[in-house]
Amino acid sequence: MEYNVFFDIETLPAQSQAAYDQIAAEIKPPASMKKTETIAIWEAVQKPAAILEQLAKTSFDPAQGHICTIAWAIDGGDTDCAHAQTIDDEAEVLRAFFGGLQGHHRATFIGHYITGFDLRFILCRAVVLGVPIPQCIPRDPKPWDGKTFDTMTAWAGARGTISMDKLARALGLEGKGDFDGSMVAEAWANGEHQKIADYCKKDCEAVRAIWRKFQAVNW
Repeated sequence: MEYNVFFDIETLPAQSQAAYDQIAAEIKPPASMKKTETIAIWEAVQKPAAILEQLAKTSFDPAQGHICTIAWAIDGGDTDCAHAQTIDDEAEVLRAFFGGLQGHHRATFIGHYITGFDLRFILCRAVVLGVPIPQCIPRDPKPWDGKTFDTMTAWAGARGTISMDKLARALGLEGKGDFDGSMVAEAWANGEHQKIADYCKKDCEAVRAIWRKFQAVNW
């Protein structure tokens, strides 16, 4: 029997002091700056923001970033969610998701930009953390391989892009509202864990609604 697995993840930037220190060491003043006093002002005023900007980008890099939340639903079932309370819970989030896939050996994974981001991030973080990966998860996911249904690619094509919020609205569905993925790291830092979990579940349910729109026209 074939199963459809709808899912979404939320990621965080690198959380360690070592990662911060490495980025700080790599960021240099503009080459045009020569005077010691000018460089000192740049170091004090502009460098801290440059470090934080670069650090934020690590949320897209599984070599440095982390998964804090995964929400998933099997076919028309309820949406489950695994969410970390501390960064040390990341492996347990993966194990919970993988455990939810037990018995679903022939699965199609459905999500927004999952072939370009979510599935690859999950695979890489599982390797980093030593969490065994279920065989049903494709190791080299591609938009048209039959093992995935990527709602972004289905709409925009292999080289195009569209946000899930914009796609949902185009299809007459509810958009993201006043919270989106760019706010997850700040919410995590503020301890707003339930807010992140609820947001991730909402995205998972939105993906299922979008997929149903495609199915309604014999996609």
